[in-house]
Amino acid sequence: MIEITGQTKLYCIVADPILQVKTPQTMNKLLAERAVDGILVPTHVPSAGLQAFMTGMRGVLNLGGIVVTVPHKTSIVAMCDEVTPAAATVGAVNVIRREADGRLIGDILDGKGFVAGLQSKGIEPRGQSVFLAGAGGAANAIAFALAGSGVSRLTIYNRTPAKAQDMIARIAKVYPDVRMEVGSGNPAGHDLVVNATSLGMVPTDALPFAVEHLTPDQTVAEIIMKPELTPLLEAAQKKGCRIQYGLPMLQCQIGLMADFMGIGK
Repeated sequence: MIEITGQTKLYCIVADPILQVKTPQTMNKLLAERAVDGILVPTHVPSAGLQAFMTGMRGVLNLGGIVVTVPHKTSIVAMCDEVTPAAATVGAVNVIRREADGRLIGDILDGKGFVAGLQSKGIEPRGQSVFLAGAGGAANAIAFALAGSGVSRLTIYNRTPAKAQDMIARIAKVYPDVRMEVGSGNPAGHDLVVNATSLGMVPTDALPFAVEHLTPDQTVAEIIMKPELTPLLEAAQKKGCRIQYGLPMLQCQIGLMADFMGIGK
């Protein structure tokens, strides 16, 4: 356990629920490796309390930054003083740094982390046909990153089709050459199948799409980190699919988050 002093810099991760997060373990390990007098703690904040939380954190002078996860990535954009061009394009933020003058600057690193996580396990998205479930903050970031990595086709499935169509329209402005379409819950005919929803964090959750259509030649990837083997990944394994756990996405962006918040610089 690190020693907390009057000079300790405070970082936090804000989420609802909070029990599943892995960022405190990984970020605090990195803080120790970089010999930084700082600590990252979990903060459980429901959507109704997010504005009050952000207002309060503005007054914390030793705040270094905030990591943002489900379900706050899109709503917190409007609570930042400034966001990066990437975050503005995606419409979501998952990391915020506090400037010396108190301004809060947001960025989105989920997409970069997800693609790097795939590549770290020998899965190259370029040229692949991808089925992506979800249209929230993480899904938007991942969709943009996959399009930027050179996928040949991107099918987006969401329970509210209008949200999927909106994603496609925004992605098409940046990556007009990628073939895109709104999909049904059937992931057949794709090389890479991605769950970018929060379904699977709770044992009673429904599966994010129709797993009965999965085939052994597909790779199924998660963004959920706890449980490690989600019901979706378990079902995919039984179908003979290659699976990708959610943790590599965090592992591959934790250093980027630390750099953005100025940790160790």
